[in-house]
Amino acid sequence: QVQLVESGGGLVQPGGSLRLSCAASGFTLDYYAIGWFRQAPGKEREGVSCISSDGSTYYADSVKGRFTGSRDNAKNTVYLQMNSLKPEDTAVYYCAAFAGLGCSSALYEYDYWGQGTQVTVSS
Repeated sequence: QVQLVESGGGLVQPGGSLRLSCAASGFTLDYYAIGWFRQAPGKEREGVSCISSDGSTYYADSVKGRFTGSRDNAKNTVYLQMNSLKPEDTAVYYCAAFAGLGCSSALYEYDYWGQGTQVTVSS
């Protein structure tokens, strides 16, 4: 059974940090790019970050310099380190797997999606 499972979300104060994990089962992440997306209430799902199969990383301007993506293929897991969190980062965060070259900003190109993890930044 192919599955992506996010974890690591929670409630954090502004300026705090969280590390999200995206663990894959039923397939090998080695040849997939993993995108991180988020969706706040009443808003469309947006791309946050992506790490390609060769380890190249891409970030939305809103998180550049604060978020860092990494992958551990031995653990079949991808991570998103989120620092200096702001209230506007509050959303449900999803990871998704893309089988093509590089990364894609098009949601429909992602083959597998996780169930999401809630991140709330509030004092």
